Amino acid sequence: MHDLIAITALGGSAPRVDRVADTTLTENPGIALASVAARMDQETTCRKHLKAVIGAVPGPGKVQLHDPEAGFWMGPDQWMVGAPFDTHEDLAAQLKARFGESASVTEQTDAWVCFDLRGDGMEAVMELLCNVNIRAMQTGDAQRTSIHHLGCFVLRRDPSDWVRILGPRASAGSLHHAILTAMKSAL
Repeated sequence: MHDLIAITALGGSAPRVDRVADTTLTENPGIALASVAARMDQETTCRKHLKAVIGAVPGPGKVQLHDPEAGFWMGPDQWMVGAPFDTHEDLAAQLKARFGESASVTEQTDAWVCFDLRGDGMEAVMELLCNVNIRAMQTGDAQRTSIHHLGCFVLRRDPSDWVRILGPRASAGSLHHAILTAMKSAL
């Protein structure tokens, strides 16, 4: 019999936390993710289900922050939905049951790494990392950008000193290194 032990995207038994000055970078493995794409001629039905799950249908450049689920726009009639992993380990299955034939739902939890960057220096760090105008972003804004040559999503959370960065899990170490290096440079 195998004794399997769950590890985080960075390979630890616990999430990695790094602090530079008043800014903290936290690896967040506690997010379940699933993508939702409306099927042809089912867009209206899909949007109704999405609104029921997260409270509203986010448009381009927006994230709907809803408790416990949240979702952000990824493309025309495409969204990413997230929820706490502890209570939504089977998020994709839950969404498939709700959306039925109106959407294609795909499990995304293990495809993405999530980092929360919080603190007074967050904006200075983000300005070094990517071309997102972080100072213009408001709570509920979402941007797709490149960080260290990796396609990432940046979600502006509340309070205003918090962003969530989603990047490819296969490059978690590189993304973490880039963020931490920017923190050390900016702060």
